Amino acid sequence: MESEIQNPIARFIAHQGFMLLDGGLATALEARGCDLKDDLWSAKVLLEAPDVIRQVHRDFLDAGADCIATVTYQATIPGFRERGLSESDSRELFPEAVRLAVEARDEFWSESGNRVGRLRPLVAASIGPYGAYLADGSEYTGDYDLGMGELYEFHRDRWLALAESEADLIACETIPSRSEARVLLRLLKETPGRWAWISFSCRDETHVSDGGDLADAARDCDAEQRVVGVGINCTSPDLVTSLIHEACEATDKPVLVYPNSGEGYDAAAKSWVGAARAIDWGRACRQWTQEGATGVGGCCRVSPEEIATMRQALVGQDGKA
Repeated sequence: MESEIQNPIARFIAHQGFMLLDGGLATALEARGCDLKDDLWSAKVLLEAPDVIRQVHRDFLDAGADCIATVTYQATIPGFRERGLSESDSRELFPEAVRLAVEARDEFWSESGNRVGRLRPLVAASIGPYGAYLADGSEYTGDYDLGMGELYEFHRDRWLALAESEADLIACETIPSRSEARVLLRLLKETPGRWAWISFSCRDETHVSDGGDLADAARDCDAEQRVVGVGINCTSPDLVTSLIHEACEATDKPVLVYPNSGEGYDAAAKSWVGAARAIDWGRACRQWTQEGATGVGGCCRVSPEEIATMRQALVGQDGKA
């Protein structure tokens, strides 16, 4: 049996009682002038302005994030090949994306003032669902006609490229269905020594995006030792408390919640629509931890400033939880 202490997020739980995730990487890139209306979305910036990615990672670290996610959520080998890159050049972009995050983390950690009351932050290699590659919003519905064997073939090469990288763990994000989560769990089993979390997009208070029960999907994750936690992300903050309860009933693993701002996504226009919820992010994250969440943060439309608000809410004046 692998020791529980190998779980890369266990030290955060032991030291401060929570782990603070970052926010919307794409949102922060747009705030720095990047145009992401593209099928590659934030991964487009890997080809155009990698230094901006490194700076945005640093923004979230300065805000207090204990874990930053790479810009690979919507990066896929087929997507890069459709952009004209060779297969070998496409594969090289995955460790490059991880390197940008690692460099930002190591630079942050080299400054002694940043080590006061903090643990060395983690780098999570982000993997989005097949629906993210389609760039049609189907990561919020799970509505794509693909069997589990085909999903496995789609995810395998990217998974292996990131599993061989410098990342501390893998973050499977915005997964809309139990079946796609099972494919990712299979890949995790096939890469010994790697840890991952599985985070779901959800349609209501109890169901993942394709209509399946969150509790059933969480039980699948609970059965795999090297799953560090079960997450809910890019879901309305209004649903989070109920979803925490659903997840906690199904697993003893840490529950990670990082909702979006509550707006809707227009896949055709590749933009967020509607009004953001009026959220007190500090109060909300305290409530989520009281309800049972161990990891908190934000997803789309959640800025470094809001992550800073969360950290201030979760720690005392002396910087300790």
